[in-house]
Amino acid sequence: MARNPFSGIRGQLALLLALAAVVPLIGYGVVSIVSLRSGTRESVVSGNLGIATRAAEEIRRYVSGHAEILKALASQLQNTGLEQWQQETTLRNYVLQFREFRELTLFDEHQRVVASSRVGAPHVSVPGDAPIKFDQVAMAALRVDDDLLPTSLFAVPLKRLNQPSGWLVGELNLEEMWRVVDRIRIGQRGFALIAAPDGALIAHGDPDKKALVAQADHISTHPLVGTSEPAAREFPDESGIELLAVAANIEPLGWTLIIEQPTSEAYASARRLQRQLSIAIGVALMAMIAVGLVFGRRFIAPIFTLQRATQGIAAGDLDTRVHVSGGTEFADLGGAFNTMADRLVELQEDVKRQERQAMFGRIAAGLFHDLSHPIQNLGNSARLLAREDLDAESRETFQRTIEREVAALKRFMDDLRNIARPKPIERFAMDVNAAVTEMVESMRPEGERNGIAVEARFAEGPLTIDGDRFALGRVFRNLISNAIQATEAGGRIAIVTARTGEKVQITVADTGSGIPADRLPKIFDDFVTTKRRGLGLGLAISKRIVEQLDGTISVESEVGHGTTFTMRFPAHDVQTQAAAS
Repeated sequence: MARNPFSGIRGQLALLLALAAVVPLIGYGVVSIVSLRSGTRESVVSGNLGIATRAAEEIRRYVSGHAEILKALASQLQNTGLEQWQQETTLRNYVLQFREFRELTLFDEHQRVVASSRVGAPHVSVPGDAPIKFDQVAMAALRVDDDLLPTSLFAVPLKRLNQPSGWLVGELNLEEMWRVVDRIRIGQRGFALIAAPDGALIAHGDPDKKALVAQADHISTHPLVGTSEPAAREFPDESGIELLAVAANIEPLGWTLIIEQPTSEAYASARRLQRQLSIAIGVALMAMIAVGLVFGRRFIAPIFTLQRATQGIAAGDLDTRVHVSGGTEFADLGGAFNTMADRLVELQEDVKRQERQAMFGRIAAGLFHDLSHPIQNLGNSARLLAREDLDAESRETFQRTIEREVAALKRFMDDLRNIARPKPIERFAMDVNAAVTEMVESMRPEGERNGIAVEARFAEGPLTIDGDRFALGRVFRNLISNAIQATEAGGRIAIVTARTGEKVQITVADTGSGIPADRLPKIFDDFVTTKRRGLGLGLAISKRIVEQLDGTISVESEVGHGTTFTMRFPAHDVQTQAAAS
């Protein structure tokens, strides 16, 4: 019969030393970890609640302030006996003074237009059943306009001799509210959002989730939506990421401002201390185990077996399995480990399938965004062309609209086709300066329409490369078009050619909004875009074309200062340059 290793004095002494050292150490570690977690959570929740409360108050003042402006204007217009032209002048002056108001319109008691700041027919009407009412002001539900900006209607009732005499209705641009939400950043991954009482998403500070606002997404299942008092909650999101969320109510709108932050980031400092404490405990445990290792080798062996198997799983070898003999709890643990490994294989397949489904969903959403606007313009223009009373100038305008949208659809279909079946590149000697000149001249009108200067600076002498004029024209058009979309009115886009050693260099630089540093490494990947609309194919196709011509393309950007794309191609020798000339 095998001898019990702890039956002798040495074994019992080793066990006594281990218990004397381990039990107090574990007790101290548990108490310290619990206290650390509790204190950290209270501190983080308190700080985040303070930020949420201040932001909610700022938004409340912003909305209430404009409501007071509208009430003040209503007081000026009622019972003053102003003529219609005087009323319209007053309304237009207010629109010029308070630019958040896009339109101000005065209605009589029968909801007929009396005066308006807008030239032509007003776009606003008296809201029938406004969901938000505060301090004699009715506020319609927030909506996203054609420019993907938040707007709402405010209505103030007018009275004459304490009898209803009409309405003053204003359309308010709430873009500043979005900016307030965007400015709220907690750490690297903490963002704010605003939800209506019914769960409708009004604003979101995460750039990757702004599209949910335009899609009128609802988060009614969120545990903090509709809370009336400041509150905090921890819960997993739809991706399984554990979040710490705090909420503050925006009175009297009934909206809820929520700040969400992954607990892994919120409690990072506490977890670092916890890991250090755990390491210290582990070192002490290993010392005790080393003292009694000669007596407990057989007992510890299954633990090492499970450890090696766990490391194999962590390294990606999901075929790792363990075999622990005997009828002990370690044998049961080995069986549970094997069951877990089998389940991980199944979960991996599920994740792959979900990733494919998510990619298909993104493609479908991108197709809808990119095709709906051109198709709508084509339909509207076609219907208007069918009218017999249409004058020649308008007919020509609608025809140009149809041609422009058809060209846009053709470019979109070319992008999709080039992703699935790239066009072969035909190489010919070409003058880079001439190609850039042609493209700048064709894109300059678009820049002028947006108030952006499109400039070009050329190196002296012909710059000749072995390229495809049509394919490179597509690259130039993509880069210049992206620069125009990223640059505010009054900005500048510069296209510069140069000779650097044996390379021909072309740069496209803008003074636009720039690209965040964390997005630059993936800017040329398929289906990656920093714009609100689109599939993200333009830069991917451009990179593919440049590389097919033995060139390189790189990007440098600084948020708020602009972006520079640089292309380099092998230059031709003198004989080829002469032939091209």
